Amino acid sequence: MRILFITSTRLGDAVISTGLLDHLLRRYPQARFTIVCGPVAAGLFAHMPRRDRTIIMAKRSYDMHWVDLWRQCVGTRWDMCVDLRGSVIPYLLRVSIRRGMRGGRRPGPRVGHIAQVLRLSPPPMPVVWTSAAERDAAQALLPDGQGPWVALAPTANWAGKVWPAARFVAFWHDFVARHGPARPVILYGPGDTERQMAHGVISALGDARDTGGGLSISQVAAVLQRCMLFVGNDSGLMHLSAAAGIPTLGLFGPSRVDEYAPCGRSVAHVVAPGPAGRADMRDLGVSSVVDAALRLLAGASKAG
Repeated sequence: MRILFITSTRLGDAVISTGLLDHLLRRYPQARFTIVCGPVAAGLFAHMPRRDRTIIMAKRSYDMHWVDLWRQCVGTRWDMCVDLRGSVIPYLLRVSIRRGMRGGRRPGPRVGHIAQVLRLSPPPMPVVWTSAAERDAAQALLPDGQGPWVALAPTANWAGKVWPAARFVAFWHDFVARHGPARPVILYGPGDTERQMAHGVISALGDARDTGGGLSISQVAAVLQRCMLFVGNDSGLMHLSAAAGIPTLGLFGPSRVDEYAPCGRSVAHVVAPGPAGRADMRDLGVSSVVDAALRLLAGASKAG
């Protein structure tokens, strides 16, 4: 059985879609998968079981990226195509079962929208796939006996979603004073922009472990699984943390918390005060984030 799975170009949406993929892996144990995604999300699927290939679809003018995708897929007879982009591609290929997601914004969590493609309720939660080598490397980076480790993710893909670096630093000092000893791990994406956003936190926390922004997505997932807590802006890293299964606290301002709050077995979020869509992250107080983090950890401890 051959399944073509077309997911998002953005990391966060691609992470959320892994729950649906995990369902298909369990539902069709003999199936082989081809994944279609954007360049940023490609590493997410590196260690996915029964993946034949990943087709990286980089956007081109005049929608020519869809033509390129059709050319790469038209020679195969597909048993199923799951298209989360709502494109015409499934109807231009030889496909036995077509399942697609309609465009347009709808109320409710994104994970629920994706689950409705296969009429699943409750929606399957996102997952991560890592290798033994990546898990060993993560243990070397974050050794036992030097933690517990807490992941801080002070970056995002636009400035309006970023809690100021000084607030992350103040959060850390207050959190450690109330929780007890811990070590911060600073996570951010590749490139100078991300590094500059993270620099204020790294430089202010002398014992912070700087991950450097050069890890692959699955390597970051393995690092996250070594942490007792994640605190970060609404970003792909936030969704990756929730999928990795660690207590994840997402910080929201003007972005759509109703749709993109973290989803997983131990998650929470804090929203800056203000009108929906116009809240200012600078108005999100440190004490409210510390309180939420401590509640999340307490709840995870009871559940464990």
